[in-house]
Amino acid sequence: QVQLVESGGGSVQAGGSLSLSCAASGRTFSTYAKAWFRQAPGKEREFVAAISWSGGNTYYADSVKGRFTISGDNAKNTVYLQMNKLKPEDTAVYYCAARPSTNSRSDYYKGYEYNYWGQGTQVTVSS
Repeated sequence: QVQLVESGGGSVQAGGSLSLSCAASGRTFSTYAKAWFRQAPGKEREFVAAISWSGGNTYYADSVKGRFTISGDNAKNTVYLQMNKLKPEDTAVYYCAARPSTNSRSDYYKGYEYNYWGQGTQVTVSS
């Protein structure tokens, strides 16, 4: 079993930065692919970023590419999301997710492929 706990959300003005963390319990977390998804009010959950278990591959939604960076520290069982140049449309609840490692690039983008989810952390960006 893997349990995920996000932290670091908050409120910022447009153009600002926030850093999210996701701490995991469970010995196998280091071998898992990890991702961040988000869900805005009235909208479906959407993919934000993902990282392979080794950290060697990262994937981003077009809407955040160049502004967000996902990284991981397997020694600390933690995955991070650095968010820069935030926009009001980035406002959402952000969720950390994890799944067993996969060789399929497309699997990283699909929420239903992830087995474990955190409780979410609110990010609010004001204009």
